[in-house]
Amino acid sequence: MFHKLPADLRPTEDSPGLRVKTGTRYSRSQGDYVCGGCGAEDHANGDTDVKNLVEDYSANHGAAHRAEARR
Repeated sequence: MFHKLPADLRPTEDSPGLRVKTGTRYSRSQGDYVCGGCGAEDHANGDTDVKNLVEDYSANHGAAHRAEARR
């Protein structure tokens, strides 16, 4: 009954980015990122940890690196 996400949806060095999966009543929310600018990566489980992961990615990785490149 449970479906595992295809591996191609998870961020990798070749395909960096942020992935967030909402929780259900049977599972906790999950999040992963790989930064294309500095190569940092992280994983989180649970609503609070995933929220913090998204805030970290938004503030310090991803678009933050693209903005630095434009300066």
